[in-house]
Amino acid sequence: MSNVVTIADPQFSEEVLDAAQPVLVYFWAGWCGPCRLMSPAVEAVAQQYGDRLKVVKMEVDPNPDAVAKYQVEGVPALRLFQNGQVIQSTEGAMNQKKLEEFLNLSLPA
Repeated sequence: MSNVVTIADPQFSEEVLDAAQPVLVYFWAGWCGPCRLMSPAVEAVAQQYGDRLKVVKMEVDPNPDAVAKYQVEGVPALRLFQNGQVIQSTEGAMNQKKLEEFLNLSLPA
């Protein structure tokens, strides 16, 4: 079972902005080759950081509101939210080690 929750624009506020813990939002697209390569790393960190991080994914094409609001210009893209604010963001594929380094910059140990 996946620890990554798939959401759409209508759930964004409740699932991300109102969340009690930090939330990693993974923006992806079905036509995106690098997204397919990165998905296993996102699943792995969702499991690894599950006690201190919520991980959600949004497909960009059917969800233009969040894509526009958080200035997603390329996929894969990551936005790390805490208390309803983006505290870190990146675009482009990365391996699991780089993803862990990205998260460890902002998450308490």
